[in-house]
This record gives sequence, C-alpha cells and structure tokens, in this order.
Amino acid sequence: MNIKRIASTEAQNNFGRVLDDVVQRNTRYVVYRRQTAQAIILSIADFKSLLAADATERSRLEKLIHELSPVYELGTSIEGGTA
Repeated sequence: MNIKRIASTEAQNNFGRVLDDVVQRNTRYVVYRRQTAQAIILSIADFKSLLAADATERSRLEKLIHELSPVYELGTSIEGGTA
C-alpha cells in the first residue's frame, strides 16, 4: 500500500492520473490545502477492505488520521495575569 501526499490544485489538475494510480496501483492520496490534510482518495476496493479490517488495521488507520489532523489553538495563554 502506497500513500502519497498531493496538493489540492495538483490533484484537481491531474485528477485522471490520480484516479488511475488509485485504482490500478492501489495507492492512497492524502489531499492537502494550505498545508493541512483535507481528504483521502482511495479506491472502492480499498474502502471495502477498510470496512472489513481487523482491530490492528483500524488502530493503524486511527493513528494515521490523528497524525494528519490539524491541531487548532486559539488565543494566547496568559500566565498569572488578569483579563
């Protein structure tokens, strides 16, 4: 299983090639917009196998999703001060 990173504009401009790679070579693409992972492109067969995956595979996928998920931090911490 090969996982590739691709910018959303590159995926848009080369969608046919990306789709061929996904279907013919069982590649997964993580699509980024503004340096943040936004979506994953995978084949129907790959998706079916994920739905039937065992606990170990699900755990591995959860870890991957967690690593790709953006972390948003709002505001600035103020230590010892009053607002």
